[in-house]
Amino acid sequence: MQLFDALKLKELEGVVMNCQDCQSVLLDLLLDPEAPNNAAMRKHILSCAACHKEFASLEATFALLDTWTAPDPSAYFDQKLAVRLREEQAMAPAGWLERMRSRLLFNTGRQFRPALAGALALVLLIGGGTVVNFTNFSHSGKAEVSATVEDLQILDKNDQALQTMDQLLQEDSSTDDGSQKSAPTI
Repeated sequence: MQLFDALKLKELEGVVMNCQDCQSVLLDLLLDPEAPNNAAMRKHILSCAACHKEFASLEATFALLDTWTAPDPSAYFDQKLAVRLREEQAMAPAGWLERMRSRLLFNTGRQFRPALAGALALVLLIGGGTVVNFTNFSHSGKAEVSATVEDLQILDKNDQALQTMDQLLQEDSSTDDGSQKSAPTI
């Protein structure tokens, strides 16, 4: 409560703070009460009963934590821990799955480094393959042709077909004329 006695209201004018903002920075005020950027918060705490109550509760909690001391561990803690570790290490794992579990949990993982490097290389190869998209490298099909070119090709084929038909008709008509002249009449 000595903090509130030392506050001067003249330096706190002009800055407005709401309860939600004040609640989020109460610890800053508690840890560094004389900081110049805490002026608006101090003013709000003086004017708001709920925030004042919360701040007083936090102050009391911190005061209680300052008086608390951690209990000393028992005198034989290290020896008991070492015995339990040796017992656990000496016990045979139950089965294959348990052995693999213990190997994964208690080993340093050096034996897995080559496999991990291989798996990472495989991931990079697959990832690179998808980025490059190897399926586009085999161009077995023809290049795509625009609709305009296709239309012109169709017209050209039609023109060629008409020319061929005209030639066939001319040959047919000339053979018909020639066969009538050479054939004897009865």
